[in-house]
Amino acid sequence: MSVTLAGILQLSLLTAVLAAVHRPFGDYMARVYSSDKHLRGERVLYRLIGADPNAEQRWTVYLRSVLGFSMFSLLGLYALQRFQDHLPFDLGMKPITPDQAFNTAASFTANTNWQSYSGETAMGHTVQMVGLTVQNFVSAAVGMAVAIALVRGFVRVRSGEIGNFWVDLIRGSIRILLPIAIIGTIVLVASGTIQNLSDPHTVRTLSGGTQTIPGGPVASQEVIKELGTNGGGFFNANSAHPFENPNAFTNLFEIFLILVIPFSMPRAFGRLVGNLKQGYAILAAMFVVWFVAVCLMWWTEAHGNGAGPELAGGAMEGKEQRFGIPGSSVFAVSTTMTSTGAVNSFHSSFTGLGGGITMLGMMLGEITPGGVGSGLYGILIMAILAVFVAGLMVGRTPEYLGKKIGAGEMKLVAMYILVVPATILTFTGIAIALPGEQAAILNSDSPHGISEVLYAFTSGANNNGSAFAGLGANTEFYNTMIGLAMLIGRFVPIALVLALAGRLAEQNSVPDTAGTLKTHKPLFVGQLVGVILIITGLTFFPALALGPLAEGLA
Repeated sequence: MSVTLAGILQLSLLTAVLAAVHRPFGDYMARVYSSDKHLRGERVLYRLIGADPNAEQRWTVYLRSVLGFSMFSLLGLYALQRFQDHLPFDLGMKPITPDQAFNTAASFTANTNWQSYSGETAMGHTVQMVGLTVQNFVSAAVGMAVAIALVRGFVRVRSGEIGNFWVDLIRGSIRILLPIAIIGTIVLVASGTIQNLSDPHTVRTLSGGTQTIPGGPVASQEVIKELGTNGGGFFNANSAHPFENPNAFTNLFEIFLILVIPFSMPRAFGRLVGNLKQGYAILAAMFVVWFVAVCLMWWTEAHGNGAGPELAGGAMEGKEQRFGIPGSSVFAVSTTMTSTGAVNSFHSSFTGLGGGITMLGMMLGEITPGGVGSGLYGILIMAILAVFVAGLMVGRTPEYLGKKIGAGEMKLVAMYILVVPATILTFTGIAIALPGEQAAILNSDSPHGISEVLYAFTSGANNNGSAFAGLGANTEFYNTMIGLAMLIGRFVPIALVLALAGRLAEQNSVPDTAGTLKTHKPLFVGQLVGVILIITGLTFFPALALGPLAEGLA
């Protein structure tokens, strides 16, 4: 079977399975967040944390709950790393340095999972399980909770209340993420991914030398890192490591885990707002951009310039032979168009244009299909912008899902759109301009060097977590700056989204008229895709031209 045919079959199978689960899984998520019944185990957790599950919260209270929980997570994870040598299953690992512990705590709390450390040589099993894996669950659940809060803003009428954060957090973790993680772990273990609590083993190689073979609870962390669009690998090589991702089947299964919640949440959105066609419109915009990016990535990597790529049948540098160009391309696009950041190949070794596609996927705001929760609320922000632009064209007050989009709403939308690009470009400019930080850039005198730094801050501020391998980011400067970028890129947008949800929930519902824009039609889908691409192009094109475009066209 040819590589091209195998890749087409994999992509077709992936699309078919995602389509098959879209309806039942999306409906299930809608029931989870709209049910008025609490499970017995959930009621126990509410009593432990002192939360009233039947109390509704206004957006300010909801936001304080998000920030308070996230601050507790940040400090707890920081402490686990600093004192890991006193914990069981520490494997003799030393405490993580303060700057790296801050970076990692910010990373996993912000659902970024940027890693400036090598997991198998820095983290003991307890920190991996109690710290990192737990954050993989709850940070993903926070994103879903915020998305549902925004959806309630469209549904509620003159209430100002957008739900209960503690209920949304616990339900997302227990009813959605945990069951799939358990089943997925069994699938991965059965397919060859390791799962144990063993210390590293030293073995003798055929050449007479020795090699240390690490162990650990890998499969359980692998599932939630993909399902929760987290991306932090148990090993430094991430999903390119055979212990994490042993074969073509696990590779396809992990891509499915990355995409299943983001591509199913539009169904839950349509169900909750009482109009399934609105969910299909959002889904169509997500899928079109993702599919076109996959095709472009596949093409550019299969036609790499130079004698090496021609002899290898494509740009195979940095890619695993067991996945090939198709499996690597779909994985790379899926992780950078969600907030996952997992890698099964090294993005720094992609062609210039291929690396640009990975960066563009993050620069779009990771909304096609986006991270768990963050993808849905991000694309709804862009939908509001698209409605506003359409209203300007015809001279009407814009409306979306029965809510008027006025000056107050558009100020929040504008700030949401600007905060992450401003963070990326400012921090990138500072890093490149400081003479003392040039040594961390492997290719500081070339466009690829600019790409390395731009990619790092794009990944951090957009809560992705993947990296170009040429940047030595484990310094006090980069650990601190990227940590700050991750916190800004996560929590400032969340605050703006919740403020918008509160404003929408306080409004009356406006009935449709003959002049109301039909936001479930193909015309609006095309307009939404255009707004996403134009906004990103205007913002990031100059920076991309200095980096990946200059490298790709050289």
